[in-house]
Amino acid sequence: MALVLIVDDSPTEQHVLTQVLEKNGFETLVASDGEEAISMAETSQPDLILMDVVMPGMNGFQATRQLSRNPGTSDIPVVMVTSKNQETDRIWGLRQGAVDYLMKPVKQDDLLATVRARIG
Repeated sequence: MALVLIVDDSPTEQHVLTQVLEKNGFETLVASDGEEAISMAETSQPDLILMDVVMPGMNGFQATRQLSRNPGTSDIPVVMVTSKNQETDRIWGLRQGAVDYLMKPVKQDDLLATVRARIG
């Protein structure tokens, strides 16, 4: 069973993403900020990370950059899931190492299609 790390500071968003993924056969872990995400990614080695951008402390762009540059986590695909809807944000997220960029509120079908495409 594939393991997905959900990184979001919103308990509501964490709950929604967890429910959708677990109902569709994925295991989930949840982190509330960038620092926690990096630590959990290193220890748990998830198959995919869903990363919010706007969070207290280390934001999603910074966390994604660190994950993509760390040899221990650089193979884990990161998908940004954010309300930041500007094209410049999307480009910046991809430059930090994200493999995809989804806009909130994300549709369940889009989320599942993206997760399945990235995990294989």
